[in-house]
Amino acid sequence: MRLIVTIVTLNCFIFHPLFLEGGESPPVILALGDSLTAGFGVPEPESYPARLQNILKENGYPHKVVNAGVSGDTTAGGLRRLSWLMRHKPKIVILALGANDGLRGMPVDQMYSNLKKIIETCRKHDARVLLAGIKVPPNYGEEYSQEFESVFHRLAKEFELPFIPFLLEGVAGKKDYTMDDGIHPLGSGYKLVAELVWNPLQTLLEPAG
Repeated sequence: MRLIVTIVTLNCFIFHPLFLEGGESPPVILALGDSLTAGFGVPEPESYPARLQNILKENGYPHKVVNAGVSGDTTAGGLRRLSWLMRHKPKIVILALGANDGLRGMPVDQMYSNLKKIIETCRKHDARVLLAGIKVPPNYGEEYSQEFESVFHRLAKEFELPFIPFLLEGVAGKKDYTMDDGIHPLGSGYKLVAELVWNPLQTLLEPAG
């Protein structure tokens, strides 16, 4: 199984200015990731950030979700574009990078360093981080798979972050929820991903109303 890395599209929404009562702009949730965040292969409203936006609205939260997913992106790519993305002044960053690092067999120490710098930069900008882990296919070997997954657990513990061990839990490898590659979700799969993200995200939100 391979994650699509040949299509590179920035799916970062540009919104017209929106304001709350009193002239305040809505707090921003930045979804930083790769094709799994960008919503590769599905209409934009079916991506998990768009579905998350609907969940927030249904529960009375004013937050605006910015989809900063780029298909094929790595942790190094996410780190390079982070300074520009901080212009959105996010209150929360959903960090879901690393899949393409793993599929390219990149050193796990390098991935750890990049993710750590992303987390530290977010904190310097007063943004709280929700970390989402990912897994590599079993053909990459047990040793590499374990080292790869341990990076996310290590960072979650080190920075005391709300943590999703596997972003595609209950979705990956299931034909009812994924495309033919068994990885990229269909709309039905992204519905489950959005629900999975919503649970820990609530711990970072101010009370509705």
